[in-house]
Amino acid sequence: MIHFGFCYVGLIYLLMLFTPNIIWAKNKPADYDKYAANESKVLLIFERAGEVLLSIGALIFSDCNIRTDSIWCLWLLLSFLFMVFYEFYWIRYFKSSKTMADQYSTFLIFPVAGASLPCLAFFALGIYGTNIFLIISSIIMTIGHVGIHLAHKREVVPAKKSRVIFKIIKTVIAIPVVSLLLATSIVIGVRNYNWFANYIDTSVGVNEAIYELIGDQEQYLLIRGRDVNNPVILYLHGGPAGPDSCISNTFTDPLIDDYTVVEWDQRGSGRTYFKNASKDPDNSTVDLRQAILDTDEIVDYIRDRFHTDKVIIMGHSYGTLFGTRYVQGYPDKVSAYIGIGQFVSARRSDELSYQDAVSVATSRGEDLGTLQTAYAEYQNATSLVEYLKLREATNPYHPATVEANTVTLAVFSPYTGVDDVLWTMKAMDLDSYFALNKKLFNLVYDYDVMTEQNLEYEVPMYFISGERDFVCNYELAEQFSKDITAPESRYVGMPGLGHTPHYTNPDEFASVVKDMLGDRIGNPSLPSLKNTNKKTAAS
Repeated sequence: MIHFGFCYVGLIYLLMLFTPNIIWAKNKPADYDKYAANESKVLLIFERAGEVLLSIGALIFSDCNIRTDSIWCLWLLLSFLFMVFYEFYWIRYFKSSKTMADQYSTFLIFPVAGASLPCLAFFALGIYGTNIFLIISSIIMTIGHVGIHLAHKREVVPAKKSRVIFKIIKTVIAIPVVSLLLATSIVIGVRNYNWFANYIDTSVGVNEAIYELIGDQEQYLLIRGRDVNNPVILYLHGGPAGPDSCISNTFTDPLIDDYTVVEWDQRGSGRTYFKNASKDPDNSTVDLRQAILDTDEIVDYIRDRFHTDKVIIMGHSYGTLFGTRYVQGYPDKVSAYIGIGQFVSARRSDELSYQDAVSVATSRGEDLGTLQTAYAEYQNATSLVEYLKLREATNPYHPATVEANTVTLAVFSPYTGVDDVLWTMKAMDLDSYFALNKKLFNLVYDYDVMTEQNLEYEVPMYFISGERDFVCNYELAEQFSKDITAPESRYVGMPGLGHTPHYTNPDEFASVVKDMLGDRIGNPSLPSLKNTNKKTAAS
């Protein structure tokens, strides 16, 4: 997002901008002073202010340096082309006549093309670096610089009537282009605001997106926290293959004062998939055993980097399936476990969802034909697409009171990148998505934690569910928290919320997490709460 540091690209641009201007200042048109006397003082202020702001911004934001691994480089290329055209324009200009009249007669498009080229270049550079400061600075300079030249053109060259058809064409082209650039600027501005609103001082904390060699693959980690000495949470996303690191700041922002949170795009998903697509395009190495092995390597990486003996494991949905398996296998490396939307059994959850939908439909006096047909097809389903048809039929009968809009969160998140967008688009093709992750989806629909795992845990076990969660049924999660044996087991239900309570109400979620963990992490002398299950205040 926004990182301070020397920008060599900005320095090159400034040299390309000011060198022609310095030469022009020594070779002004003979009658320039006559027209300069009439220049608008307001436009001059805009021009000078824009030049100063761009000079500063172009040098201090390292995000505008070359990044060869990003599709955003297309914006950098476009920006550079604008600057090259600007240089060629001036070469032609210096060979032209030396009066204002000759200049504007020869270069009738100058006010739009010549004057606007560097402005467009810095605007595109701001988009490339997702930097609203550069974008605003370029707009300020455009208002002044282009405005002055348009005024000169009106003075020097007699106005000509444009044909109506050309006006219509210009309008048709201008409206969508300007609208797109405006929308892009607003998105970048909000993303910059969100970045600074939760700015992390990296001299004592950590805020970095990196790839670490885990197993035989470079895997993506997003690590955030205000103090590297705080306890560390490793978050295991759901899905399967449903990475959400790009929007994880939504629920981790309220946590990073007290914890360092490590987000991970699991093997075969998201940024990790694209980083390793050439060596494992079909996800042949992805399975439950490998997920646990990868988790252990990341835990060891965390323990070594942050000098801690134990890590807090936090899983969501599918992430809780192998999260509980990991906790049982490596209790000496885990200080506590938190399951969000705890997975127990997909089939039993779907069964309970169907029964609830039938109950609601019956109370309304509705025909049950559609539900019964969907349920019959579900029982013979063999793919993700077929399984989901039952949920499509039952979901309208028990909606959450409020749900997070993950699309909006992603658009305005300072951590969303091109690979996140590409993975989302890939997941929209459900048949292809199922085929790519078939082993994991087959596992999920056949797995039951109550029968596949023993119910004894050696670490504190905490569970948070939305009480409108029918994907990983909240009643199953609550019962699971009561049936297990652990030093401490606690369930909290969040009324009105669905399968993603940490995104829907992140502040209350963070409050619950802090209350659960408290000072008990790393302090076994504190009394155990045992199975203290409760509900939060109504949302």
